[in-house]
Amino acid sequence: MLAAPTAFDHTRLMLFNTWTFLAFALVVFGLYYVLPFRGQNRMLLVASYVFYGAWDWRFLSLIFLSTLIDYTVGRRLEFESDPQRRKHWLVVSCATNLGLLGIFKYLGFFAESFADLAGLFGWHVDVVTLHIVLPVGISFYTFQTMSYTIDVYRRKIEPVRSFEDFALFVAYFPQLVAGPIERASHLLPQLMRPRTVRRDQLFEGAWLIAWGLFKKAVIADNVAPRIDEVFLPTNDWASGGACLVAIYGFAIQIYCDFSGYSDVARGLGKLMGVDIMRNFQIPYVATNPSEFWRRWHISLSTWLRDYLYVPLGGNRGTRLETYRNLTLTMVLGGLWHGAAWTFVLWGIYQGLLLVVHRWFMIDHDWFGRFRSRSLWVRFVSWFVMFHLVCLGWLIFRAKSVHQIGSFLRRIVLDFRVDVTEAHLLWPVAFFGSILFVYDAWLRNADDPRTRPGWNRGLGPVAVTALVILALVFWPPRIQQFIYFQF
Repeated sequence: MLAAPTAFDHTRLMLFNTWTFLAFALVVFGLYYVLPFRGQNRMLLVASYVFYGAWDWRFLSLIFLSTLIDYTVGRRLEFESDPQRRKHWLVVSCATNLGLLGIFKYLGFFAESFADLAGLFGWHVDVVTLHIVLPVGISFYTFQTMSYTIDVYRRKIEPVRSFEDFALFVAYFPQLVAGPIERASHLLPQLMRPRTVRRDQLFEGAWLIAWGLFKKAVIADNVAPRIDEVFLPTNDWASGGACLVAIYGFAIQIYCDFSGYSDVARGLGKLMGVDIMRNFQIPYVATNPSEFWRRWHISLSTWLRDYLYVPLGGNRGTRLETYRNLTLTMVLGGLWHGAAWTFVLWGIYQGLLLVVHRWFMIDHDWFGRFRSRSLWVRFVSWFVMFHLVCLGWLIFRAKSVHQIGSFLRRIVLDFRVDVTEAHLLWPVAFFGSILFVYDAWLRNADDPRTRPGWNRGLGPVAVTALVILALVFWPPRIQQFIYFQF
């Protein structure tokens, strides 16, 4: 049987823990500020390759191959005018990138699924067993380089002439292994010109790093052990109440873990005078599926919209064609997250949410009927949407389809609360409250000094509270970022 690709090698990824990441960044900054512009770029390129190679130097060949192919394709598209030949070069880029992604991320999954399907018909399929390690961050930099060649093909941007600048765009270490998935039109111009770091950028960068580290280490990593306890495949003791708390807890964990990384990446960028796109906009205030995806993992959702949904036809065809495009886009978005049927099911679920929302609220304008009670409708919409998102997180986090059914059965058909499971509730409630208060106050501000109350004493109180909470609740072990496995 062909083994599915390993999600990530824990031994190697010890090199990618939070502290190593930040310590590496500090060393880079020590050199960055004393070098001229070109020296900065060369140093950042070398540092990015050293950082990625620390996981496994052999996989540097993959990121270099992807960089070389897309740089070459971009240069060829600059001088090629024949539509068919231009399309040919685009196919070369897409086939190379998707081929690498398919081999390292999906080969085992599809082979194993084929063998299981054959077994349903009584056929026995034996394939060679392979142990394929998933290169960290391959889904992120693959999509990033593909967006460059597609935009050059569409003549939306000019191809970059410097291979050095393009290689840095692909491998820029703050966002290399877990995004955001940057667009060439946004990041490349910043890397191709001299950068200055303003005083306000230093403050904003330091705040983003501190707040992102707090969300990841103090909130996500304190909640994670309780979540893992309930989601163990062998767990048959948890009550419906414990399952529900675990789902709420995972909603907090994955948001703080992923947005925490994005904040740290953006903060490091600001300390270098580089603006990295915002990847989250308080997603749990969303009142409908469309709004949620405008707020959650923005770099991926906009990538799927621009490079998959729109080319499929978007909403330009019939209603059924639009629903098909929405569903197919989200299925592929789910598969992007991992090679497992739970991710495919999660993508189908998210696609159906978007289809149902479009049918009710856009195609039949149900929203217009309730505008006179918009405040009440908004609250109900938020409440329903939050729990629909949480149901999605159950599908996303579960180890198997069977575990999804087990959780739902305990919550819906056999719900009970066991007082002996109170140790699961308090960290979720406590750290969730901290997240709610600070997110409501900050509103994703890069500079908290712009928020109400900062100059009237609230600022020092907020910073002091964060420091005390970090000292008291710092976890014994910093866990890997969840999205390193994607």
